[in-house]
Amino acid sequence: MRNKVTVVGSGNVGATTAHWMAAKELANIVLIDIIEGVPEGKGLDLLEAMPIAKSDSHVLGTENYADTANSDIVVITAGVPRKPGMSRDDLLNINHKIMKDVVGKVVQYSPNCILIIVSNPLDAMAQAAFKMSGFSRNRVIGMAGVLDSARFRTFIAEELKVSVENVTAFVLGGHGDTMVPLARYSTVAGIPITELMDKATLDRLIQRTRDGGAEIVKYLKTGSAYYAPSAAVTEMAEAILKDKKKILPCAAYLEGEYGLNGLFVGVPCKLGARGIEEVIQIKLTAEEKAALDKSAGSVKELVGVIGV
Repeated sequence: MRNKVTVVGSGNVGATTAHWMAAKELANIVLIDIIEGVPEGKGLDLLEAMPIAKSDSHVLGTENYADTANSDIVVITAGVPRKPGMSRDDLLNINHKIMKDVVGKVVQYSPNCILIIVSNPLDAMAQAAFKMSGFSRNRVIGMAGVLDSARFRTFIAEELKVSVENVTAFVLGGHGDTMVPLARYSTVAGIPITELMDKATLDRLIQRTRDGGAEIVKYLKTGSAYYAPSAAVTEMAEAILKDKKKILPCAAYLEGEYGLNGLFVGVPCKLGARGIEEVIQIKLTAEEKAALDKSAGSVKELVGVIGV
């Protein structure tokens, strides 16, 4: 029997997530939204693309949470997108209310699912979903590090004129201005990038990575990124559904790892059938640890505002 994935929110991120997953034949997809007709229309359009994509994944668009019952993974993209001049933090209270409504319904119909949170501000929304769901920490995962690392990898590959397949990069910390791109652990065909470019170039790429979302918002004016975020979710879901034990940077609820406790922070995680199967602890320099602590501090401030 094919796996079942529900995507909550049929906007650009949600619909594109459904597209990537269905085209890869990862699961049968349920696309759900509160906007009448939109999930049905997008779901049907996507279903009709499957013969061309040579995929037997079934896609259903709906407004009824009963259709999501017994999902293996539920991806939550619902929320208000960023607009120019708006920070991820501005979205906090609006999206917290949406999250409360969505998580209650998801848990009712899919009590054994794994949650992947995409709504912004990412880390705070993951923490809210974790507290609301009552799930164990391995079953609530925030999507951020895969996206931020992909942006960093893109910029490194462009700068060095090499294949993106050769580039491995890690970005830790919260999903925002305080994220921590780890240059020491980023490589091109195994060679540390610190040996391939000077500090000024590296600092420029790190800053562009931190501003990655804002750069796209500035161009789009009325929306935010969706191709790369949805591809990142798909990579995480594939690692879980295929039990790949793949190590990816994700927002995870820490219980002492990296000296942090009771907080969702981006760290390397092993993803498999049980969700987060292990938080990988890597050695950080004093400077990197300070940057991670600062990033965690920003997340702590946000979760304090919404009381989770």
